[in-house]
Amino acid sequence: MAGLSLDHPLAFTFGLLGNIISFMTYLAPLPTFYRIYKTKSTEGFQSVPYVVALFSAMLWIYYALLKSDEFLLITVNAAGCVIETLYITMYLAYAPKKAKLFTAMILLLLNVGVFGLILLLTMLLAAGEKRVVLLGWVCVGFAVSVFVAPLSIIRQVVRTRSVEFMPFFLSLSLTVSAVVWFLYGLLIKDKYVALPNVIGFTFGVIQMGLYALYRNATPRVPAKEVADVKATVVDDTFKVPEHVVTIAKLGAPAVEILTSEVHPVESPPTEEAKKEDDEPLEEELGDASKKGSNTTEQV
Repeated sequence: MAGLSLDHPLAFTFGLLGNIISFMTYLAPLPTFYRIYKTKSTEGFQSVPYVVALFSAMLWIYYALLKSDEFLLITVNAAGCVIETLYITMYLAYAPKKAKLFTAMILLLLNVGVFGLILLLTMLLAAGEKRVVLLGWVCVGFAVSVFVAPLSIIRQVVRTRSVEFMPFFLSLSLTVSAVVWFLYGLLIKDKYVALPNVIGFTFGVIQMGLYALYRNATPRVPAKEVADVKATVVDDTFKVPEHVVTIAKLGAPAVEILTSEVHPVESPPTEEAKKEDDEPLEEELGDASKKGSNTTEQV
């Protein structure tokens, strides 16, 4: 087996290092799930990243089994399958009914339906080395789509000049992992392992460059949000809309919390209000004059 052969000691070293880094990345969401366990609530966290990670691990295990010489790919992705399954199980245990149904639906659709379809098509449409090639390109396509996903985060960082949504150490670990697996794929001459990690490395470097550029920058509120929070005066009343605060959590999707903070503003009194304020004063003056006249009559 190329991954373990003593003829490829450097490939084995990079493969082993890749296993360690990827394993640590799989464990990154542990604080999130410990919090879910303690609070007995998923608190709005989403299950999609864990379902997708499970699908990816299943796909790479199938590819490694077909090649029969990718033991190090099997070990890391087998560990990933176990860890992601535990995450999803805990999520299903504490999620509300609607989130449970959604998670079950995407599990059936992606991990059963799509994976089953890939398994069936590769068995029917190709055999031997052609099957490995077909599945290899499927793995490349899916891996590229996963690596391209952070484009939305990169756009948000540039738009807001804030790195709140892009943890540096997570970007660093993913970049190092991409480098290690690229070198592993290069050394064992497996382009399907090496190619997607070129894109992963590229996006990782871009993310770290943006972090260095904006980590001390003053955050900028996007123009759309500025327009949304502009006050509008209607019937002499100052109204402030609800403001959405996004909190990024490591290893978990952002959670949106709605907060509203209304500051009263004193508006100039209207003529009707002045009349209402003057009426009690006039009544008091009238009462005082009556009392004065009564006193005069008595004297």
